[in-house]
Amino acid sequence: MSAATLLRSLLAYQAWANDELLENLAGLDPRRNGVEHRAALRLMNHIHVVSRIFAAHLTGAAHGYASDNTEETPEPAELRAALTQNDRWYLDYLETVSEQQLAEPVAFTFTDGDKGCMTRQEMLTHVVLHGSYHRGEIGRMLAAIAVTPPWDTYAVHLHQVEPSRRLHCEPEPLDA
Repeated sequence: MSAATLLRSLLAYQAWANDELLENLAGLDPRRNGVEHRAALRLMNHIHVVSRIFAAHLTGAAHGYASDNTEETPEPAELRAALTQNDRWYLDYLETVSEQQLAEPVAFTFTDGDKGCMTRQEMLTHVVLHGSYHRGEIGRMLAAIAVTPPWDTYAVHLHQVEPSRRLHCEPEPLDA
């Protein structure tokens, strides 16, 4: 499996997981669970902002962010649309770069002024893992208020988008 193929699968997983969680959050009553609702939206906005920052790093553009979140919290529908658009951008971006370009290091500056250097492949991987980490935080917050979070795992995603995977694989024999 090529790096681009794996990244495409991971970025598709990210888009699915973001949408699943935002759908779940849409059912959360902000009057009853205001603290958790706001914290979840803040974390999802943080995921979005960091993704936009890294998209700018990947393209060599200025991102315009002074920190890794915005002062204002977007409305849920606005945030969902922004994340959906951003997730699409990453999938489209991956179609424009070669395996060689994925291995190229890119120098950049973090919002706190520290210098960084990562390959494009590492940046794309970071974006996926960063989002997964924070969605996990939100899942724990939801569970603490007796709201069942979505089952946000890569394996669930793969089997949901390709149900035939459950039928094609035979378990490998255990070595004796």
